[in-house]
Amino acid sequence: MKNRTLFSLVTCCFLGASLVADVVIVEEIIAKINGDILLRSEYDSQIAELRRQVRESKDVDEAQKENLIEQREQDSLRDLIDRRLMVQRGKEMGVSVEAQVLRQRDEIMKQYKISTLDDFEDWVFEATGAPAEDLLDRMRETFLAETVVSQTVSSRILIPSAEIEKYYEQHKGEFIRKEGVHLLELLISTVGKNSEELEAVEKKVEELHKRLIKGEPFSELAKRHSENERTAPSGGDIGIWRRGQLRPEIESVVFDKRRGYITDPIKGPNGYLILKVETKYREGQAELSEVREEIRHRLMSPRYEPEVRKFLAELREEAYIEIRPGYIDSGAIPGKDTSWTDPAKLAPVTTTRAEVLAKKKKRRFLWIIPLPGGGDKEKKKSRNQTDD
Repeated sequence: MKNRTLFSLVTCCFLGASLVADVVIVEEIIAKINGDILLRSEYDSQIAELRRQVRESKDVDEAQKENLIEQREQDSLRDLIDRRLMVQRGKEMGVSVEAQVLRQRDEIMKQYKISTLDDFEDWVFEATGAPAEDLLDRMRETFLAETVVSQTVSSRILIPSAEIEKYYEQHKGEFIRKEGVHLLELLISTVGKNSEELEAVEKKVEELHKRLIKGEPFSELAKRHSENERTAPSGGDIGIWRRGQLRPEIESVVFDKRRGYITDPIKGPNGYLILKVETKYREGQAELSEVREEIRHRLMSPRYEPEVRKFLAELREEAYIEIRPGYIDSGAIPGKDTSWTDPAKLAPVTTTRAEVLAKKKKRRFLWIIPLPGGGDKEKKKSRNQTDD
């Protein structure tokens, strides 16, 4: 799964870059979102990627594939605007994803056996015809959007206790358990670190372990300090593990311990791991208290997507959006004016894509190097800029 996600991320960037192999193309801005811009090539790349995903699917026949492609194409502009709005909200929230981006870059280098950063830049440019920073920007967008959804939407979904109890009574047979442990993790990476940096990592791990032993909430420290971008937003939750599923050196440490036990730092190939035994599961029928959180997650799942759409509708309501004629935003808010307000500049802009992206990157430079107090001021400045 991890490699599949990594491959999809790289492929998506490559698809976008493949559209710009020619030196000169006709490029145009198709949407303006709070002073940011959306290019036609981004839209074309989005459609190319979704077509590839559907056509590679083995779960539907050819006729169904065509219908699915048509449905998804109708939402392509919506999805791009959604992503841009979530990225902008992430910047407003002060979300930092640079550590995740660098770890993802290091994983790509490891997977493709790339030894130096210069080689990585050459590899990306050879494959895409675009600089490596474009790929890193794509990663930044992905991590920002995922973090915003995790931090804002999940907290909105409240499941009443009565509903959880009713579900448990109706599905008791699903909660007959083997012995297991529910674990939380806090990971500090050592990947790519030199000797001096490794010393700093060891000191950080020791300090975090002392704070945990003294009683600071594990989930809060994991959210702030864990370098596993997949589990940190959920407080380091890595789920329930049965005997035989964990590596022997980890299983021997956690399986016979009481609820609430915190391990000493465990040194692994990618870093230092601290684990907490969140819950112990005995053999047999699980009590409601043991499976309450599992049931809560089951009940949240079908409500998640509607809440995401509700959140995105709120972002759209607050946003300043213009859509070029000929493009349809299927997520548009009824009654909200998103018409293109500068008819004199509706003609396509003939230029090199490099020139368009250079101007775009100036407006989005904060994504790379945060500037003190830049958020609101930069947004206001961007909104006052005339259309490219």
